Amino acid sequence: MKKSDFNFELPEELIAQFPIENRSDSRLLVLDKKTGEIEDKKFTDIIEYLESGDTLVLNDTKVIPARLFGRREKTGGAVEILLLKNLEGNRWETLVKPGKKAKIGYRIEFGDGILKCEIKDIIEDGKRIVEFEYEGIFNEILDRLGEMPLPPYIHEKLEDKNRYQTIYAKNEGSAAAPTAGLHFTQEILEKIKAKGINIVYLTLHVGLGTFRPVKEENINNHIMHTEHYEISEKAAEIINKTKEKGKNIIAVGTTSVRTLESCVDENNRIIPKADSTDIFIYPGYKFKIVDKIITNFHLPESTLIMLVSAMANRENVLKAYEYAIEEEYRFFSFGDCMFIK
Repeated sequence: MKKSDFNFELPEELIAQFPIENRSDSRLLVLDKKTGEIEDKKFTDIIEYLESGDTLVLNDTKVIPARLFGRREKTGGAVEILLLKNLEGNRWETLVKPGKKAKIGYRIEFGDGILKCEIKDIIEDGKRIVEFEYEGIFNEILDRLGEMPLPPYIHEKLEDKNRYQTIYAKNEGSAAAPTAGLHFTQEILEKIKAKGINIVYLTLHVGLGTFRPVKEENINNHIMHTEHYEISEKAAEIINKTKEKGKNIIAVGTTSVRTLESCVDENNRIIPKADSTDIFIYPGYKFKIVDKIITNFHLPESTLIMLVSAMANRENVLKAYEYAIEEEYRFFSFGDCMFIK
């Protein structure tokens, strides 16, 4: 299967630059994966499509303000650092701009010197290992100095950092938000619970690889980025019981899908664990756990549109996207929502 099989033309004005005022006011496109039938709804209508005994699975990762702007100690030259992954202690895997000058031993300071770092190593894809120096609590300093690492297609500054977090964000570690969850409010979650639907949480820390384009025309040759996930015994037990009863598992976002499909044993049961996954889901994949998906609209030729095409058939998905463009749905991270039933 070719990368170009997942291409579509999107008018730039449909790329949402801001979150809407009220999270749950998003539009909801409902796609029947078997028939291809499309319905126009509001996100608050999602409750109509969930049944008592179903289980809704949410990713409770929390985005860190991972973009730091500093200056080189010796020259005062401007430097931007993007935190990708905490390796151990104060050592982080990062992207540094400008990259060519960022040699081993290069020292950078942020916020008048309350935070400093030194480049310790250069690894694959030009990423740098840096070690930070500071007094106090790193996360508090980061919250003060850092900015949210918004996707490259968002050109406007985000005034409220919390709008790039889900309301249930808990476990810090993501470089990007699990955006399908941005539509949920506490009121909607309470109504879902009141209908007898289970809500469980897992954690997958989203890496910037989620925005990395597929370079190989033959998608079988694409190598996925690796992301850390955790799923608890309690969550696994609820999900397994739901499947035993013949009820549905509804995954909120592609990150939840990838986590659930990564920790399945030979009997199609979820195994509680903390691990990393590089699972690549594209058409032809047979889902073992996930029955339905709540998701945003994704970039052309991305691994994310390939994943939803595996669930709902590529032709159905591309027709739904064509319809969404005609009806001027808002696309990508701050955009509207899609439910594949």
